[in-house]
Amino acid sequence: MPTLAEANAILNDGDLLFSAAEVAAATSRVATKLNRDYHDKYPLILSVMGGAVVFTGHLLSQLEFPLDFDIVQASRYGNAKVGSELTWRVAPRDNIQGRHVIILDDILDEGVTLAAIVDLVKKQGAISVTCAVFCVKDYGAEINAKKPLVADYVGITVPNRFVFGYGMDVSGAWRNLPAIYAMKGK
Repeated sequence: MPTLAEANAILNDGDLLFSAAEVAAATSRVATKLNRDYHDKYPLILSVMGGAVVFTGHLLSQLEFPLDFDIVQASRYGNAKVGSELTWRVAPRDNIQGRHVIILDDILDEGVTLAAIVDLVKKQGAISVTCAVFCVKDYGAEINAKKPLVADYVGITVPNRFVFGYGMDVSGAWRNLPAIYAMKGK
């Protein structure tokens, strides 16, 4: 975890990629599409903690259909900037059998964590599983094609840089920003 001075330096040195207004509009676009596709269903929403907490909070209040809510927590990052082995902190519970499930996440990066969550949810008997992510990292067409899954609903696409804000942290800091920033040179 960075010190206060280090956290402030990260933000001051960061590049603003998407303003708070652009972020809010992207979340509203995802909500509109989910409302269209789930108006006649009663899905279970699984939010991937902790990154999806901000996206989930803003999105849920815009959904116009009944839903159940739960969380999962799996990470390959912790406070690191590079992914490693998948660690389950909160696995999907036993309320998935026979349900339409929407998984909410902050970012589809390499896709390994989200693919593992989708796989487990399918094994637990979901009727359908869809993924709504606030953002997708663009690695270029060749690498993007190798990701283990494609999100069904996407708010924005971010460049292949280390991004933070709107639920995504940098060394544990700045999840609370309403906008999306990228670290300088990364």
